[in-house]
Amino acid sequence: MQDDNGISFFGALWNGLVWFVQNIAEAFYNFGYAITHPQLWLNWSDKEAIMRFVYYGGSVEFFFVVFALFLVLTAIGLYYRNFMWGMVRGLEGFANTTGRFFAWAGLLMVVQQIVIVFMQRIFARPDMSFGLGIPLTQDISWFAEELKLYNAMVVCLCCTYTFVQGGHVRVDLIYAGISYRAKRVVDMLGALLFMMPVAVLTWMYGWFFMWRHLIVPKPSASDTLQRLVEQRAKGLRWNIETIGFSPNGFNAYFLFKILLVAFAGMVFLHAIAFIYRSYLEYVEGPESEGKYLDKDSLGEGEEAYEGAH
Repeated sequence: MQDDNGISFFGALWNGLVWFVQNIAEAFYNFGYAITHPQLWLNWSDKEAIMRFVYYGGSVEFFFVVFALFLVLTAIGLYYRNFMWGMVRGLEGFANTTGRFFAWAGLLMVVQQIVIVFMQRIFARPDMSFGLGIPLTQDISWFAEELKLYNAMVVCLCCTYTFVQGGHVRVDLIYAGISYRAKRVVDMLGALLFMMPVAVLTWMYGWFFMWRHLIVPKPSASDTLQRLVEQRAKGLRWNIETIGFSPNGFNAYFLFKILLVAFAGMVFLHAIAFIYRSYLEYVEGPESEGKYLDKDSLGEGEEAYEGAH
């Protein structure tokens, strides 16, 4: 029995390894095929193309395409260190640019709340209008609930920006007491074993959660491509969620689902940037710590976050 169990264990391990290698090899073909046949998944006038897009966006095939691309870029970066630094600067620049732009949603949220208070308490108006030429007129409760969207923008789209700036709260158990290079190893392992898997799981959940509120029949993560294309595509129609929590409240909650997917994608990309930065700082030594890091400052010699230095 022990021999049988041992054989089945190693057999399963071998089958898993073969499956893993096969998927990486097939990823290059899948990527090339998708690029050369964009009409199969980008022509949204075709219902089958929409279903292919839905399926592949949360599929094993898409994961291995991304993973294979990560392996290729990593291999190039290991050989050309300046190329890896360029990827770090590009990904961190993307996080900073996106975060700095959507951070203004916090100010917009405050201004809109002040306007709502004035309209309710001073002018006693039940509705509000915003816009130039064609105004957006909604009940005040609609604008009041919309404030949650601004908050979601800050949380989802400024998360990686805050990471770059060193603004996240951290619980330090051993990190401060270990050596410089040991810290870089911890950073790489943390990004690889925690950031990436959590981002992938969040993407998988958020992707189908989003599409279930955009189209009917509602797709499921357990649906096969054949079932989606041959069966569900026939009755497909857009059914964008427009249900609010109150009769006149905010009715575009599908935007929150889109933000969840964007959040997961940005976290995954920044995990790559953090792995690359940690590796480069490990190889180049303490003098490269913070190299090319674009941090905000309140003024000369004053950093925006005291905990960042």
